[in-house]
Amino acid sequence: MLRLPQLVIDGGIPLKGTIKVSGSKNSSLPCLFAALLTDDECFLENVPDLMDIDTTCLLLEHLGKKIERGEGTVRVKKAKKANPVAPYDLVTRMRASALVLGPLLARYGRASAALPGGAPSGTGPSTFILRD
Repeated sequence: MLRLPQLVIDGGIPLKGTIKVSGSKNSSLPCLFAALLTDDECFLENVPDLMDIDTTCLLLEHLGKKIERGEGTVRVKKAKKANPVAPYDLVTRMRASALVLGPLLARYGRASAALPGGAPSGTGPSTFILRD
């Protein structure tokens, strides 16, 4: 039988209070990229303030979205005609940028992005180019 970790509080004084549970980068990034699938406004709450989130917002802006950030929130709106090509300088900043390819391919029938993390040593920029 699987035994889950447990926390035992021995004392007799009831616990009271609240805690703030921080948002998850690994949940927020796919949700942000999914906003590429629609022209409707998308609103995310409990988004952590991290460099990968900043980079994703810059990438979404390049791809045609308007981003409004607040305290733990991100609002994604349509800003201009979409550009289905993810720029090398933004994509190579984070591994999760490969998540941009699925929504772009689904929405526009094509997508192009550099390999996340940069090109292998001794070669030029490597790029994913997808077409349906």
